[in-house]
Amino acid sequence: MSDGFWHDRLAPGLDDLEAIAAKAYAELPPEIRALCGDILIRVAEFPDDDVLDEMGIESPFDLLGLFQGIGLAHRGEVRTGQPPNMIWLYRRPLLDYWAEHEETLCALVRHVLVHEIGHHFGLSDEDMAAIEAEAC
Repeated sequence: MSDGFWHDRLAPGLDDLEAIAAKAYAELPPEIRALCGDILIRVAEFPDDDVLDEMGIESPFDLLGLFQGIGLAHRGEVRTGQPPNMIWLYRRPLLDYWAEHEETLCALVRHVLVHEIGHHFGLSDEDMAAIEAEAC
């Protein structure tokens, strides 16, 4: 690759990461996607300060993704007005992590997405690794 390849390139934006996340989600096993139901995937630059405070995280770069909602393992009676389950992916922390590690951005986004979906299902790390391996 020549130096010219990066000459006019910009860091992936929010739309780019949303497209990567959508592709990673589409590549998950169909039975996992079916169980996810109406889960929403969103991308933001950084987590909100209230999220960081609630989790006791000092640096916004320390959180790559977050599941917000009621996981299947804890779901009981659905209440009116309950916000949908969401997975947040955070662009700047993801890019920072990507720059420091030997992993493609797509693989990193898939890993974080599967990890956050794992929170939705209450899965173990081994279960999440198996889902991620099947999606590759």
